[in-house]
Amino acid sequence: MELATFRYTPEEGFSLPTLPALDSANTVVMVFGAPELSDRPAPLEALSSAYPSSHVIGCSTAGEVCGTELRDESLAIAVARFERTTTRLATAKVQSAADSFEAGRSIGAQMWTPDLKAVFVLSDGLHVNGSDLVRGLNAVLPREVIVTGGMAGDGPRFASTWVLSDRKPVSGIVSAVGFYGDSVRVGHGCRGGWDLFGPERTVTRSEGNLLYELDGRPALDLYKTYLGERAAGLPATALLFPLAIRSDNSEQNRLVRTVLAVDEKAQSMTFAGDVPQGSLVQLMRANFDRLIEGAAEAGRHSLMHSVGDEPTLAVLISCVGRRMSGSNQTMLDPGDRRGLPKRVSCHAC
Repeated sequence: MELATFRYTPEEGFSLPTLPALDSANTVVMVFGAPELSDRPAPLEALSSAYPSSHVIGCSTAGEVCGTELRDESLAIAVARFERTTTRLATAKVQSAADSFEAGRSIGAQMWTPDLKAVFVLSDGLHVNGSDLVRGLNAVLPREVIVTGGMAGDGPRFASTWVLSDRKPVSGIVSAVGFYGDSVRVGHGCRGGWDLFGPERTVTRSEGNLLYELDGRPALDLYKTYLGERAAGLPATALLFPLAIRSDNSEQNRLVRTVLAVDEKAQSMTFAGDVPQGSLVQLMRANFDRLIEGAAEAGRHSLMHSVGDEPTLAVLISCVGRRMSGSNQTMLDPGDRRGLPKRVSCHAC
């Protein structure tokens, strides 16, 4: 694999004097960018012109990480040309969370052949139920196919996100790239680092990813109690207190659920994935050191399958809640990368 990572800013343009000559039918161009850049098409048009035969995938973010820097109002770009690995791009439209399962099933059907090794998925960040999207993918793809990815961001605004479709930033899109053949090695890792606090509560009323009541009390009221003055900033400030969820007392593993929207009239909260009725949930808050160590551990785990000094691309996907929970430098300063191999090209949204 031949690999290049670079960035674009409106003030400085592209960080390389010329765009790398890596265009091919098996080149993947990943683009992660500021939400507002959807109204400034010039850099995306330049990338499309430079890579007419390549598969271009990308989405809006809550901050762009490239190398050792975090920036806003920029593009972070990776271009990877594969020598022996074939690639394929697929998209599906979503108008609401109700379309999520079918979008996942459609992506899986477009991708599936017996030599499929991995799928990287990016979805609209406001109109998708992540749990249903994954269920749709899993309904088609076998367990041995690695599926990873993330949801598009809009900083703390929760107004509009975009995913590239036909090389243009569009809302209401799920996009994915598939990797095929025995030559590609794909690893993945996921770690948290949030601290549990407060009592564990029972979900007494919910529908899919809509949460109405905890212990018989409106969930939105509970969040407002913990947020205090910050309640005026909902839904963004709810990201400071994500939910840890488990099915029952015997379950040791917990899933993390973050807020997408609130409805004052219905007194409901919309999460990025399901919050099943009857499940147990507990609030969480940031622990800076453990969040950083968790990210490093996820990186180390994802690189277990890398070999020697082969070019390696690490795509780092984080949550805007991590950024909001502390200063950018404290939360995302790469420093010595806590054990991450220096030969890895870190590139993230």
